Amino acid sequence: MDIREALEAFRVLLTEQQERVANMNTEKTDFSTKECVTIGVVDGDGIGPIITKQATRVLKKLLADEIVRGSVIIKEIEGLTIENRMAQGKAIPDDVLAEIKSCDVVLKGPTTTPHGGTLESANVTMRRELDLYANVRPVCIPEQGIDWMFFRENTEGEYVLGSRGLELPGMAVDFKVTTDKGTRRIVRAAFEYARNNGKTHMSVVTKANIMKKTDGKFTAIAHEIAAEYPEITVEDYYIDIMTANLLKEGLREKFQVFVMPNLYGDIITDEAAQLQGGVGTAGSANLGDRYAMFEAIHGSAPRMIERGMGQYANPDSILKAAALLLRHICRSEAAEKLENAIANCPLTVKSDGSAATCEEYADALIATL
Repeated sequence: MDIREALEAFRVLLTEQQERVANMNTEKTDFSTKECVTIGVVDGDGIGPIITKQATRVLKKLLADEIVRGSVIIKEIEGLTIENRMAQGKAIPDDVLAEIKSCDVVLKGPTTTPHGGTLESANVTMRRELDLYANVRPVCIPEQGIDWMFFRENTEGEYVLGSRGLELPGMAVDFKVTTDKGTRRIVRAAFEYARNNGKTHMSVVTKANIMKKTDGKFTAIAHEIAAEYPEITVEDYYIDIMTANLLKEGLREKFQVFVMPNLYGDIITDEAAQLQGGVGTAGSANLGDRYAMFEAIHGSAPRMIERGMGQYANPDSILKAAALLLRHICRSEAAEKLENAIANCPLTVKSDGSAATCEEYADALIATL
């Protein structure tokens, strides 16, 4: 590709992004009045089928009465495997995407993204196709005074065009996109959460000293919206120092709610989860106005499968995601039961095989319900 061709390719990308912004407005789903909620369950790759199977058992136990009445439907969706995606050359095959869009919410196991090539991450594609603009991750360590909620912008930044960068002789260029509409809705979601939950401190995390146009825009819009929430203290942090501050006892306890662009959120929420006990202990919500997807934040752990240790995969992350799903669809009582069961389960799961299997853990969890 020469510079002339690169300019034309860039023009196409810019036009597509303008069209994406123009189509952002969507009516919100009100689950408090919805007569029937359809929950899709997607297995994924590696340990995905193992942990989602047990999470599905737990959901069916918690929602048994509603399933019988027909107010909840659980639909198991197949085909989002690395083999099927590679064979079809699509991050999400068309028939699988249609099944996902027939649901209101999705509980998704981890999926594998091949290194290099042009096959986009299934997660990135799903977030874009369902317009899941808010990635919301809680981290709570009561004994250390930590109660954090992260709001990561989920459809823009470096990821929106992550598989469509340009290569010229001796050079490669990727793109970062920050829009007014995209920033406003994630920032407002974070402030609304803070106000509705009695939080008084908001951290806006960027690298605006270097990424002056994109992160500069994010910061400016965040402060514009912050003026509507005078009861909330707002502080700016650069991503590099914030990764250090999360480790700094005596300071980190003051943090409550975080809002940030896509890439920084991807990195810092894994660090926060590690403090809690590892990425296997944290769930994640991907929220839009029409759809929502809930998932474990860890990967598909292919090495566990290769070693024949998949049965010892820890389901805590996807179970916590299931609790977030239940709260989202206004089943807060069921969510609380699940959270209490996880906190009080007598068994643990360890990837080295020294404790319970995933299935044994789920059996004990269900017994406590």
